[in-house]
Amino acid sequence: MNIIVFPGQGSQKIGMGKELSENFVEAKHVFEEVNDAINLNLTKIMWEGTDDQISLTSNAQPALMACSVAVLRVLEKITNKNLPNLADYLCGHSLGEYTAMTAAGVFSLKECAVLLRLRGNAMQDSVPLGQGAMAAFIGVDIDTTQKILNEVQTIGICDVGNDNADGQVVISGDKSAVEKAIELSKGFGVKRAVILPVSAPFHCRLMSPAQLVMKEALSKINFCAPVVPIISNTTALPENDTDILKNNLVDQVTSTVRWRETMNFANELRVKKIIELGSGKVLTGIAKRMVKDVTAINIEVSTDFDQF
Repeated sequence: MNIIVFPGQGSQKIGMGKELSENFVEAKHVFEEVNDAINLNLTKIMWEGTDDQISLTSNAQPALMACSVAVLRVLEKITNKNLPNLADYLCGHSLGEYTAMTAAGVFSLKECAVLLRLRGNAMQDSVPLGQGAMAAFIGVDIDTTQKILNEVQTIGICDVGNDNADGQVVISGDKSAVEKAIELSKGFGVKRAVILPVSAPFHCRLMSPAQLVMKEALSKINFCAPVVPIISNTTALPENDTDILKNNLVDQVTSTVRWRETMNFANELRVKKIIELGSGKVLTGIAKRMVKDVTAINIEVSTDFDQF
């Protein structure tokens, strides 16, 4: 039993995908198609830009997706296998769920690039710069986190953005409420609380304007049934139904990314291999900590294919 996972925002870095593009024509074609789709030389930003440029939400989201799809295309070529022969399930962290849907043929690479560019801009525009924040709580469970958040609701919106792993929860909302939650966290036994370097408070109720934008955009896209079931961020359950998949992407904008439960589901399935495709090893690290007897690998550059 194999699961392929796709990374989310935070895994971006300058140079990602360049080596793959130089060595495999399949990867090169993915990056060219994404550039054309959004009418922007995104690869120039990815390979020659600054950290600030690549971290801009509207750049990071299509860039991370392009890297992951490029790796998948090369993997399919090298192994001479199609996706259903490589994975039993797919899932992606936040924007990675869009990558999973592209990989599974729910919508095209071009459509995904346009959607993620729009999603990045809409999320950025939902909250004026400096008014929102996200923070990671280390060494705490979701229930304790919720108790802390209940204490700050009079100050402003503050929700669980990502339930990432055992002992790792990310909160998201109004900056003043997030700061107050950090202040209170020690008294609730939180080992460490760190403000995250993000430009907007993702996956909380403040993202409602972005949710409306995505609902309208997604309503115009024809969804096809996925060739492999996709485990949803919002339900932590596998889905094949196109209407549910579409609704999940709408709900996802303001909802918690339930990654810890996704890894618990992998445990229940007795998954033997989790393969992270694209930039970074964040999800590989979580899988190694949370899934029993699993082989977790990430594939990002040419030499990584050997371990597969």
